[in-house]
Amino acid sequence: MYDSADQLKFEILLRNEIVKAAKELNNSGMSFEIFRESKCNPKFWIRTNEGGFKLKEGVRSSDAIADIFTNGSLYGTECATAMIIVYYKALLNIFPKEAFDRLFPKIHLMNWHYIDRLLKSTGSMRKEKDYLPGDRRYFANPDVNPTTPEWQGENAIDLNSVLYYGHGVGIFNSETIIKLLNENRIENPKRSAYLMEGAGRPDFKEFYGIYRNLMGL
Repeated sequence: MYDSADQLKFEILLRNEIVKAAKELNNSGMSFEIFRESKCNPKFWIRTNEGGFKLKEGVRSSDAIADIFTNGSLYGTECATAMIIVYYKALLNIFPKEAFDRLFPKIHLMNWHYIDRLLKSTGSMRKEKDYLPGDRRYFANPDVNPTTPEWQGENAIDLNSVLYYGHGVGIFNSETIIKLLNENRIENPKRSAYLMEGAGRPDFKEFYGIYRNLMGL
């Protein structure tokens, strides 16, 4: 349910920007790396011992997020981190830079354990009546080969309910992503990879309230 037509329009706008950011990240040159081999641009980020990226003191968060898309070859990380980067970039495309910096003065990119409160809901999978472009979905691989744990699943952004963006995989339909995961299972597997029920998505209503207040609507 929406409180106003403007709230609906904002959700559509943000969903469109999420899809756009996912495609941009796919073309950025950022590589897939497991956390122990992750890399980032030290001009903007400090790489943690766990393999995450923490925003450096004195650096604008808007500049640091934008750098991932302009200097993607300097970055490498896992698929969960990529999902979070997509959501930050979508918000940066909507909010003025100064507002984005105030909203996110500190950023720790890694996984759902370190995600900012305002994006917390993207890390929680909930069953929804409908799944829409901009949702985060998850392809699970229950019989993954233990020697390649990075193939235990794939976080993916729904681009148009047919194609999905998964970091390190690319943009494919669900059948192709499932096939790629199935190629990394144990010998004599009993279960196929599959697209899980549920989605993570931003709290569109909360972000609309923030946007409305900032823009004086």
